[in-house]
Amino acid sequence: MIELLFLGIALAMDAFAVSIGLGAKQANVPFSSSAKAKSMLLRLALMAALYFGIAQGVMPLIGYLLGSALLGWLASAAPWIGCIILVVLGAKMLYEAISAEEEEEGLGSDNNTKIDHKLMTTMAIATSIDAMAAGFTLNLLAVNAWIACLIIALVTAVFSFGGVYLGRQSGTWLEDKAEILGGVVLIVIGIKMVL
Repeated sequence: MIELLFLGIALAMDAFAVSIGLGAKQANVPFSSSAKAKSMLLRLALMAALYFGIAQGVMPLIGYLLGSALLGWLASAAPWIGCIILVVLGAKMLYEAISAEEEEEGLGSDNNTKIDHKLMTTMAIATSIDAMAAGFTLNLLAVNAWIACLIIALVTAVFSFGGVYLGRQSGTWLEDKAEILGGVVLIVIGIKMVL
């Protein structure tokens, strides 16, 4: 269960980082004086939790189902394949966080970009593609995949909701740190699979 919780946290870090960015875009809106600003921020946090949570729950399930179909053919190499997948995903997260290029996940540099359902769907899919690959590794853990995906979805929803508020208060400086943490955790879980 602990390993599954760490996997959920690691997979949630991309969505968490994007949620921080979404919240940071609201930083110049007067918050304490306006009920409308508070309502808009709550709506944004709920949208982030819903969209990112669902996407992060569904994508690993797709990866799990595809992986279980292939697992019979690859049974002896499965732990190594799982390790490679998680280490590569972790290294990718580390590279993206450390590299000088800042990706805005489709938001652009305009603070007035309208955050609608189409944009949220695009960002949710973009941040959860890695989770589909990680879903393959659920075949190698002694867990119920459906419960695992539910836990991943709930962890992502909580982190995404909190990330919007955290970004509103702190700006974007936490985005890269969240991705670094997620990358390190994925690498550690991947290495643990073969030890």
